Amino acid sequence: MALFPFCKASSAGPIRVSRIQLVLCCFLLSLIIYYLHGSRAAVRVHPAHPIFHPLEMDRGRKVTDMEVFKGAESQTPAETPWGAPLVWGDSHHSASRRAKFAQREMRIGLLAFVVGTYAQFIRRFLYSAETYFLPGQVVTYYILTDNPRSLYPPVKLGPEREMKVVPIAELPGWERLAHRRMTLLGDAIRESIDSETDYIFCADVDQEFVAPVRAEILGDLVATLHPELYGMPRNAFPYEDDEGSSAYVEEDEGDFYYTSEFYGGAVSEMYKLARACSLLILQDHADGITARGLEESYLNRYLIDHRPTCVLSPEYSWWDSDLSAQVPVHRLVSLGRQCESYNDKQREEHKC
Repeated sequence: MALFPFCKASSAGPIRVSRIQLVLCCFLLSLIIYYLHGSRAAVRVHPAHPIFHPLEMDRGRKVTDMEVFKGAESQTPAETPWGAPLVWGDSHHSASRRAKFAQREMRIGLLAFVVGTYAQFIRRFLYSAETYFLPGQVVTYYILTDNPRSLYPPVKLGPEREMKVVPIAELPGWERLAHRRMTLLGDAIRESIDSETDYIFCADVDQEFVAPVRAEILGDLVATLHPELYGMPRNAFPYEDDEGSSAYVEEDEGDFYYTSEFYGGAVSEMYKLARACSLLILQDHADGITARGLEESYLNRYLIDHRPTCVLSPEYSWWDSDLSAQVPVHRLVSLGRQCESYNDKQREEHKC
């Protein structure tokens, strides 16, 4: 039986069709194409990387509909391809990790830079950390600031919590601070943190803890998945692509893309990270090169060469944008990145 009986050719000569027949042919053809496309889209292909979603993405294909990825996020894998825990705060794996660390006496540091206009965030940051950051643990806040007066009057802290203010030279402009943060972090660890804490975490001060962040985050080297790039294909990661940069990442390198909003680990490992990244930054600075992601580019370069022993899900660094992954719980929210996603009217309403 002919597929289009009213479109077949006559033996007497060329095809002769009316306008109605032509429209019907086109309509049937479009139905067939739609059916075939839908059948292919329904086939689920297991991706090479467990955190990628089975959406049949080609490495060379340009992603244009980011909302597809945001809506599709549902996976909560328990570990990375190299066997490190991938932490979701309410999972039974996290409960087991908390039970393990509960048997140990630990001192934890939380370090933040407070420079220039970022002083406006420090009180909200500290109040929220007092409520949600490792409650019940011995915690020291290390505040590196060019304006110690912004910490007065001091925030009232709970038992076994203290704050140490470390004055630093004025660093106007975010870019200048980004070039110096790793050096300043290394100096602070060497001069005092090394003898005072077991673990140190670095957090951008324009963030707010909004749900419990507990001992499940502890590890030798801890990195946090970037919420806007979680589940995206490797070719979407904004690794440094300048081959002359010390932060350069080749196309076949990299497992995840990590945010610089929150990372940490054992003091000894964090000192190694800070020293290595600061040397890479200084080398690029001497060559007149600025990595596209500033400090974050060098952090990702280091974490490719030294894979984290613990990876935190985007629960631990999140902000509301069209690209941010859907996660079960928001634990640490970036107010600064949130403001970047607002339009002018929203920025005014939220006093960004």
